[in-house]
Amino acid sequence: MGKKGGDSRVKRQMAPSFWNIKRKQSQFVLRVRPGPHPKNRSYPLGMVLRDVLGLASTMHEAQKIVLAGKVMVDGITRYDVNFAVGLMDVIELAVTGQSYRLVPKGSKPLVPIAIESSEKSVKLVKITHKTMTKGKRLQYGFHDGKTVISGKNFAVGDTCIIQLPDAQITDSIKFEKNCLALIISGENAGKIGKVDDLREGLFSLPTRALVSIEDRSVELPVEMVMAIGSDKPVIKVS
Repeated sequence: MGKKGGDSRVKRQMAPSFWNIKRKQSQFVLRVRPGPHPKNRSYPLGMVLRDVLGLASTMHEAQKIVLAGKVMVDGITRYDVNFAVGLMDVIELAVTGQSYRLVPKGSKPLVPIAIESSEKSVKLVKITHKTMTKGKRLQYGFHDGKTVISGKNFAVGDTCIIQLPDAQITDSIKFEKNCLALIISGENAGKIGKVDDLREGLFSLPTRALVSIEDRSVELPVEMVMAIGSDKPVIKVS
């Protein structure tokens, strides 16, 4: 009988370039299971435990930790080492009591930073699309795959502050001129700056944001930028 379902492994040489793995150590590594984040912008949960945080020396150890229910992602216990974790996800570890948020840093799109327990139930999510539902209420889709129906009106590109694990919107940050923004991909990933201007897209160009970082300005597609506050980040992102 033929095998059903997809492969849970991928060749190391084919893995995303930002994965913190040894390329020639063995032939295969975990594959990201389809889920909340695209495979080229996420880590498998087991790899975060073993290769990124160093909490396990083998994938078998990482799997034991996960199957024991000792790892939560965005306030929900996950039991799959292939589960995709990505931008702004909060990983809570019962084995150490520590919580981490995955953020861009040092030109890498995903790096875990330790956060205080008071912040583990708060998350920033970028609105990627919205649609009208019955009763003329708006349904918002976020960058991490979550969706929320709300009577409030936000724009695509704005950032919502949500409460975990029920994903209730508590506040929002409008993506506009003079807001504080985090660059989430590219060679400037992890840098924070002010949005000086927003330039409308053309037929051959996407909408761009002019962002001041350090002593220079860069022009980036708005998909590479995320609003995180007005004068300072509303939560720890670096």
